[in-house]
Amino acid sequence: MAENRHSELGLSDEQVVNMYEMMLLARRIDERMWLLNRAGKIPFVISCQGQEAAQIGAAFALDRNKDYILPYYRDLGVVLTFGMTTKEIMLSGFAKAEDPNSGGRQMPGHFGQKKNRIVTGSSPVTTQVPHAVGIALAARMDKSDLVSFVTFGEGSSNQGDFHEGLNYAGVHKLPVIFMCENNEYAISVPVEKQLGCAKVSDRAIGYGMPGVTVDGKDPLEVYKVVKEAVERGRRGEGPTLIETMTHRLTAHSSDDDDRSYRSAEELESMKKEDPLHLFESYLTSLGVLDESKIKGINDRIMKEINEATDYAEAAPYPVAEDALKHVYAAE
Repeated sequence: MAENRHSELGLSDEQVVNMYEMMLLARRIDERMWLLNRAGKIPFVISCQGQEAAQIGAAFALDRNKDYILPYYRDLGVVLTFGMTTKEIMLSGFAKAEDPNSGGRQMPGHFGQKKNRIVTGSSPVTTQVPHAVGIALAARMDKSDLVSFVTFGEGSSNQGDFHEGLNYAGVHKLPVIFMCENNEYAISVPVEKQLGCAKVSDRAIGYGMPGVTVDGKDPLEVYKVVKEAVERGRRGEGPTLIETMTHRLTAHSSDDDDRSYRSAEELESMKKEDPLHLFESYLTSLGVLDESKIKGINDRIMKEINEATDYAEAAPYPVAEDALKHVYAAE
């Protein structure tokens, strides 16, 4: 029998099955979005496929009742774990009035939901990093022990917002967890043309914080390091930079053709390290999952997705005047 690594981390069988379910839900929603896009029913998809393990391993290490998350556009797994529903994701994809993120006014991936402490991002990448630092500063001033958790791609780690945010958090020892999901491509630019250093985590020392690089294809490894970072932050020991090494199994978005810069052989190699299949194999080897349980979980998820798709497709669009909401002051 395989080594039971999750028990060593204090995770029960039920918790790791829940992790698997959330990974599978994110994958199946993403797959449905691609089908809807190719059918001409929704305008845009920006995918989480290949990065679910990093997202869900991290989200499970946070306190979903008090911590704040500032996700980047691929973080479907994070926002689902923090309480966003399949129906809400579908409403966003169809740009309907009930979309909780923006009322159908922003592209999918602009997550934001006040009740679940999901702080909205914007299309210019990396702006969420200084926002996360500001929330951590507010927590310090309020004498709260919450942490803020912010994610971004490795391309974003070359932006000024990243460096300014990390520097301020390091100087003031703020409870922020900076997590880079390094999928080795900033759209079409490979990582060796992005970084002068070997790893994004190498940059941590310049800002006075620990930096660690982990296997982002393993939710348990990510859970472990994020849990340690959460505990550091709550003890007042300051921020942490975590780099999770992942693969992006799709094109950058539905508007991108990655065949122009990635070979078929490279993509096939990545698919052999699909985190969903790796985690499923781990749980199956321990007897925590079997074929019957996997089928039951998948059937339940697909029923949920089908119902959410039907609901969102039939839901009303916003009225044209809603485009001006929150842009100009209302009387």
